[in-house]
Amino acid sequence: MLNGPRLADFIGKWIISREIEDRMASEALIFSGRVSYEPDDAGLTYREEGLLRPPGRPAMQAERRYLWRASGDDIEVRFEDERFFHTIPKGVYATATHDCVPDRYNVIYDFRSWPQWHSVWEVSGPRKDYRMLSMYRPERQSRWL
Repeated sequence: MLNGPRLADFIGKWIISREIEDRMASEALIFSGRVSYEPDDAGLTYREEGLLRPPGRPAMQAERRYLWRASGDDIEVRFEDERFFHTIPKGVYATATHDCVPDRYNVIYDFRSWPQWHSVWEVSGPRKDYRMLSMYRPERQSRWL
């Protein structure tokens, strides 16, 4: 995986483990679940489902969907309604930014341990201040390496 994964390399089911450090609320949340990348007419649909565990409160069901599209050698990520989110540049270590004024989202994608990989989001602004680490591994892999 010298040049990073291609869009088709994501097809299938993944286990996700996520840690969210919400600096505004001074709390840490844990999310665990499954992700599927399913082919659609234009690329892949990312579907995430699992349990979000806030401290001191009951776990709650959580889900999200994105559209992943090939864009030359890069991967373009769109919201479910087709609005542009960000582009993942080709490579084993890639960065991207999304401005949602007045907040700013910065992400690092790290594919160096493929097929295990992770992303780190740093989100800041007057409405948000959190760090989110998401770790992915293929569902067929029995454990984290």
